[in-house]
Amino acid sequence: MKPRIALIPGDPSGIGPELLAKLLAEPGLSEEADVMVIGDRHVLELGQQQAGMKNTFKPIDPLKSEWLSADSGSFAFHSTQTISIDDVRISEATQSSGASVLNTLNVALDFAKDGIVDAVVFAPFNKQAMHSAGLGHDDELHYMATRLKVNNYISELNTFDGMWTSRVTSHISLKNVAERINEHSISESVRLIHGVLCNSGIASPKISVAALNPHAGDGGNFGREEIDVIFPAVQSLQSEGLPVDGPWPSDTVFLKAIAKEIDAVVTMYHDQGQIALKLLGFSRGVTVQGGIPFPVTTPAHGTAFDIAGQGKANLGATRAAFDLACKMVSHWN
Repeated sequence: MKPRIALIPGDPSGIGPELLAKLLAEPGLSEEADVMVIGDRHVLELGQQQAGMKNTFKPIDPLKSEWLSADSGSFAFHSTQTISIDDVRISEATQSSGASVLNTLNVALDFAKDGIVDAVVFAPFNKQAMHSAGLGHDDELHYMATRLKVNNYISELNTFDGMWTSRVTSHISLKNVAERINEHSISESVRLIHGVLCNSGIASPKISVAALNPHAGDGGNFGREEIDVIFPAVQSLQSEGLPVDGPWPSDTVFLKAIAKEIDAVVTMYHDQGQIALKLLGFSRGVTVQGGIPFPVTTPAHGTAFDIAGQGKANLGATRAAFDLACKMVSHWN
């Protein structure tokens, strides 16, 4: 059976609707997966206008009938009413667009939780808009975990052309990073990315852990986190049989990844890994919502308000997010 993928257009004010229209126009997409598009019809039509493309939809209610029967050349469409046409403000972070994101996300998550779809792919969100609409969490991942009653460890993961990163801390102030790093958080981050790599078809993943301080602390001259916390955590994981090493200086560990010596780098904070991946391939990077009980992926870039509405959005990362979601469904345990 083909994977069943829910697609949502992300923030209506950004490039998400355009990206969704471009993705649906990709040749052979319906042969790779059964696709359900969730969103407001006028938002999808706006995206088609921006992209200069036409998509064909078949309205469905998956709670009442089988939805995989969309005709060839059309996509199953579950209509929502989350934002009025007049409230869509291109290139503006608004409460209305944030509320639209949360409402369409809720529908997609509920469908995945109930087994109606296998995975969710969302176009870029804008956190400012979501916070103004009542997000109530640091980010969408923690919002999803609360809605789905997930109690296990969660973290955003990123991938680009087979190179993966996870992070021990994420959307917090840099001044608070060191106090959040401990053996438990490092171990959970390694276990999470190991499991996701296996669920992505990598049979024997190899993982390296980055240091926190310059030159991996230089033997304690630049900080003791490597000696007191990170290395003991790595040793403990190795004793369990996990394929992990480190800590490695963060300015060289990605050379190991580029050389394909390892599959993933566990970083200590957000930009430590994000800068490296986005420099290597901004237009193809994917974010995975790690720890959620089904695959959830999105392009690693944002809403790009500087080019929203202009038809210039690059499809690469969104296509990669869709392809990865399909792959993860086939390997999901």
